[in-house]
Amino acid sequence: MAVNIEDIKKLRHMTGAGMMDCKNALAETDGDIQAAIEIIRKKGQAVAAKREDRNAAEGCVFSGVNGNFAAIATLKCETDFVAKNESFRALAKKVLDAALANKAKSLDEVKNIQLEGRTIAELITDEIGKTGEKMELGDYEWIEAASVASYNHFNDKLAAICGFNMEGVEPQVGREVCMQIASMNPVAVGRENVPQATIDQEISVAIEKTKQEQVLKAAEAALKKAGFNPNHFDSEDHIESNITKGWITEEDAARGRQIMKEAAEAKAANLPEQMIQNIANGRLNKFFKENCLLEQAYVQDAKVTVGEFLNNTTKGLTVVEFKRVNLNED
Repeated sequence: MAVNIEDIKKLRHMTGAGMMDCKNALAETDGDIQAAIEIIRKKGQAVAAKREDRNAAEGCVFSGVNGNFAAIATLKCETDFVAKNESFRALAKKVLDAALANKAKSLDEVKNIQLEGRTIAELITDEIGKTGEKMELGDYEWIEAASVASYNHFNDKLAAICGFNMEGVEPQVGREVCMQIASMNPVAVGRENVPQATIDQEISVAIEKTKQEQVLKAAEAALKKAGFNPNHFDSEDHIESNITKGWITEEDAARGRQIMKEAAEAKAANLPEQMIQNIANGRLNKFFKENCLLEQAYVQDAKVTVGEFLNNTTKGLTVVEFKRVNLNED
């Protein structure tokens, strides 16, 4: 039978599928719109299966709040072109709104939320049929606290949420703390929240770096004492270059290498352990200040920490938890 253009437009409006897909589906079902919808949905499932091995590295990240509940939802696709498509963005926002309304506390809960007679997972499959690209839910994070706040970065690929220990936190205060989290990417609220494995790794790196510095200082001091310029011996490539330039001779190079080797071995065998530990602890403390939210310099006023800013705003106010999702690499 001939397909009515009005039915094609109606089906397109209902499904978002292309004009030819709508026309073909209606032709196959003799104009039965409901049956045509099922054909288009099945096509979406077929496309989804074909694209399963593709990489969905683009998409949108949105965050929001519902009372004392905050969430971040990520909908991923293959290309930035689709990520900017209004239909895709509308679906991503629907996912977040549904998660907030249901106060979902896992990705599986989000997938199974019913919207418009379909689950979120099914709606995503339907969208795959429209675009032909792989799509999937990505990171999903949530927080429940006395007060919560959220921030969406302008590119819709980075978002942050945080929870506070008190009710009634001013929205602007919450937003600014979330902006701090988004921009400075802290690893924990406070140093007591940093995983022990991270602390162990940082102290190990700090100790090794400090030892290397002490050995290098000893080698440089020995070179100076012998009348050599340490800058001429800071690497093998530099030594060879300086020989070519005539700044040192082959004999100087051999002598310098020997002096550095003997001084380094002597220092390495007699490193002051307590001093090494003290310097390493100082480096660990610097790590905490740079990576723990409450100890970070507040981006709006570097004279105070985030913790001090919050306490100045309301005595005793602090962050109890935060989450951050960045679709791109930091």
